[in-house]
Amino acid sequence: MIRRRVVVSGDVHGVFFRDTCRRTADGLEVAGWVRNLPDGTVEAVCEGEPERVQKLVDWAHQGPPLATVDAVSVREEEPEGLTGFEIRPTPAGF
Repeated sequence: MIRRRVVVSGDVHGVFFRDTCRRTADGLEVAGWVRNLPDGTVEAVCEGEPERVQKLVDWAHQGPPLATVDAVSVREEEPEGLTGFEIRPTPAGF
């Protein structure tokens, strides 16, 4: 089990990035969450089997068809044992 925090920049708001990420994660059986950040980036946390998490990270480098991904930052973290994958709201006071 591994965990990765991914921050994606580019034209990634309003292009179904979060919903497509959720559906992709569900198909890969990866747990975690995704949310828009006020600075125009998208942040996702994903946990699961290493090869499945890596596939989701690889997907984030392209995103859905309407997205234009300029950069992806990936950080390793300790897994928390998340279950399911959800779209979270943009954090307040960011």
